[in-house]
Amino acid sequence: MGRAIAELASGHGFEVAALLGKAAVRSRGLSADLLGGADVAVEFTEAGSAPSNILGCFEAGVPVVSGTTGWDGRRAEIAAEAQRRNAALLWAPNFSIGVHVFSRIVAEAARAAAAAGGFDAHLVEIHHAAKKDAPSGTARLLKDVAAALPDLPITSVRTGHVPGEHVLVLDGRYEQIRLEHVARDRRVFADGALRAASWIIGRQGVFTLDDVL
Repeated sequence: MGRAIAELASGHGFEVAALLGKAAVRSRGLSADLLGGADVAVEFTEAGSAPSNILGCFEAGVPVVSGTTGWDGRRAEIAAEAQRRNAALLWAPNFSIGVHVFSRIVAEAARAAAAAGGFDAHLVEIHHAAKKDAPSGTARLLKDVAAALPDLPITSVRTGHVPGEHVLVLDGRYEQIRLEHVARDRRVFADGALRAASWIIGRQGVFTLDDVL
């Protein structure tokens, strides 16, 4: 993701001030100097590193856009710290614009299917073999927006190099509805994150991609 963001940065009017890996951050700690005077930081790392990275950006006075998932248990704490410091944080489990459109379709389909009755529902998400959290943050988001379908089961598949697929299956006795979003290239997430990075500069508070859109 870091390489994809660096590749697309100039198309969004950005110059990359620093591209930081685990070794650089762990050896020195995230600081304003290490961030290279950046106007905004885009953070895609691991669940165990994201909170400290975000706090480091707050300390440096740099607004941060984070797409790291799997650290749900600390999000309220980090959001409160952003408010306390008058910092800026924008977090989303998925920066694909299409996924956010898809989530609205899923919400409406869930309400309609629940009202009609007679449908069993299932959510399937497929990601590359290296993805560590399961279910994905996007799958959890879709389950939340499909609240009209209680106890919606999620099946997670980790295989190959799949950037991301999410499928809502509504299965009736004689028919089936399948709603699907397929990410074909990780650059879709980089593009959305850079759009969010442009938006958050100069703001204070805690935001989501819905605020950008």
